[in-house]
Amino acid sequence: MNSKRNTFALRVGIGHDLHRLRPGGPLRLGGVDIPHDRQTIGHSDGDVLLHAVIDALLGAAALGDIGQMFPDTDPQNRGRDSAEMLVAALDAVRTLGWNIVNIDCIVFLQRPKLLPHRQAIRHRLAEILQIEVERVGLQAKTGEGLDAIGREQAVAAQCVALIQAGECENLK
Repeated sequence: MNSKRNTFALRVGIGHDLHRLRPGGPLRLGGVDIPHDRQTIGHSDGDVLLHAVIDALLGAAALGDIGQMFPDTDPQNRGRDSAEMLVAALDAVRTLGWNIVNIDCIVFLQRPKLLPHRQAIRHRLAEILQIEVERVGLQAKTGEGLDAIGREQAVAAQCVALIQAGECENLK
């Protein structure tokens, strides 16, 4: 903790992930299986939202990125549950004395509509991150029929994470 005395008490990290889609389902987003006729292609379980959250947290804490912590060259990561990966990333961030203030996420997906699943995803993210659901923002955008997202060939997610040194008592 001594090394952090000369750093700012707040840090921001940005995460982004993109995965191709293929026929089959369900679609896993934010640790929730959503009924759909397409699924992601990925080395792990392909959860783009959790991957973006991992990168945002690791970036905020200056711990690199998901590829460094969970390389796709490691057979242990094949099919791995992204929620487990997020817990490990969170532990690394907390070991350095950082705590999550909030996250705000965007999922880019033509379909299905995420509104019916929004609360379940927010609650699952809060559960994994051990924070209140009120500190989890989630938005969804379509591709408007353009690019790989609009043609239903891909799904993407972005996340911004704000972390704070020490306890976040004033946020509880």
